[in-house]
Amino acid sequence: MAPIKIDIDAEQTEFEKEVASTEDWWKTPRQADIKSTENCRIAEYRKEEYASSRQALKLWNQMQEHLGNGTYELTFGATDPIVIAEMAKYQQVRTHECGSHWGPLDQIDKVQTVYVSGYHCGFTQVLEPGMDQADYPWDTIPKVVEKIHRSQMWNDRRQHQIRMSKSKEERAKMLAYDYLAPIIADADMGFGGLTSTVKMAKLFVESGVAMIHVDDLASGMKRFTTGQGRTIVPTSEYIGRLTAVRMQFDIMGAETMLLMRTDLIKAQFMTSVIDPRDHEYIIGATTAVEPLTAVLAKAMEVGELSLKDLVRVGDDWEKTAGLMTFDEAVKAQATEEQYKAYEASIVFPTALSKRREAAKKALGKDIFFDWELPRSREGQYRYKWTMKGITERCLAVAPLGDLTWPRMDFPDLAITGEIHAALRAKYPRRLFCFGYTNTYDWAGAGFSEADVKDFPSKMAKQGAIFQIQPTWCVQGIRHYADESAKMFREEGMAGYVRDIQKPALAVGRSGLEDLGAYLTDAFFETIGARDGIS
Repeated sequence: MAPIKIDIDAEQTEFEKEVASTEDWWKTPRQADIKSTENCRIAEYRKEEYASSRQALKLWNQMQEHLGNGTYELTFGATDPIVIAEMAKYQQVRTHECGSHWGPLDQIDKVQTVYVSGYHCGFTQVLEPGMDQADYPWDTIPKVVEKIHRSQMWNDRRQHQIRMSKSKEERAKMLAYDYLAPIIADADMGFGGLTSTVKMAKLFVESGVAMIHVDDLASGMKRFTTGQGRTIVPTSEYIGRLTAVRMQFDIMGAETMLLMRTDLIKAQFMTSVIDPRDHEYIIGATTAVEPLTAVLAKAMEVGELSLKDLVRVGDDWEKTAGLMTFDEAVKAQATEEQYKAYEASIVFPTALSKRREAAKKALGKDIFFDWELPRSREGQYRYKWTMKGITERCLAVAPLGDLTWPRMDFPDLAITGEIHAALRAKYPRRLFCFGYTNTYDWAGAGFSEADVKDFPSKMAKQGAIFQIQPTWCVQGIRHYADESAKMFREEGMAGYVRDIQKPALAVGRSGLEDLGAYLTDAFFETIGARDGIS
């Protein structure tokens, strides 16, 4: 390949223009609240226009509207283009019985977005399905997003072709839908190291996604049934993940939004103690006992043990270890006055080594505390989640993204209210997300039907203007498939005609328009006319 000649002065002038253009972009309302990576040297030299940016700006405007109105977006997980096309029909509410005038919407009538769940993709979009463990290839969800976005554009073309084949008078009586609903996708924990996260972010932008969310769970340790609990990464590692995504968005000049999900609520383990910001919440043993791993190894040498047996051995060990955080260990041995002196000397973030020094100065003795002894068989450190710790992490990463999601498996307005208020004290226009699970017992927790109905509005008042039920795509489809299978078994075609075909035809779902038959006819007519075929 022959080298090219470059005009150095022209190259420098072009670079300076690009720097100025990028700096102007960072000052736009969309980017103003985000901390950029500030590295124009690795930005794309020839900028491209991405569908992701258009969709992200659309989503951002929708969310700003919700913020101003005190309303919210409530959507559910889906990956099938047919399901997503049907969702589009509930994005707007007609204010007139006839005609196409669309008026103001109330708080729960919008389904303006599409959510692509990693949980669902892990079941249905991979060669080897499994539980939600984020162990599928890193490009799985970007490919699903691309498929969905292409189907949205196809539906948009199909609708446009049908409408423009009608007269203005006929179009005035037709319903029209916005099929290009912004797509929000689950990027889990970034799927590996920082280079994998960068590549994943790039592919998401190229797929047409409007927003992705990245969490702080530990790669390879996302599991819910082994008794090991929820494992998170250090604050510094999470910041690294988010910075990698933000850098890639900046390089591409993409408006793509970033939702930051923190999984500290109910977390029990952390992979490393490298970051002093986390030391306050690491649990250690306060008595000199054998390491937990050694106790478990001896138990397994005796004979084959079940998971339940191993859990019991671990529980027995915990009773002798005196597990607590270092601050709790200090408080247990200090007078009230001594502990106040210790607290006064601690300034966030203070590493364990400095905490030991402060405790010895306040109490006049060393405090036995060993966070290595309780480590799990896979090396995880014990972690104690607190409201303070969650708030600190949310604040630490807030400048890198657009929305904050302190994920929880239960609806608790007191917890979310405290976290949201703390973030809004520093970032007044902060937006939040809330996710609903498919197993929570609302009635058993004392919620009435009215309480459940009102809950999303109460969350919106706290700033959670984006809310999702991610698992409908599995739970809902299974439910309706089960009902249909039962109907076919008991009533055959009579049940199908009565319950599905007749209602579908009654609202115009003949299949010809929905499946693009007329668009295909238009293709053939155009090609035939060009070939001189009548």
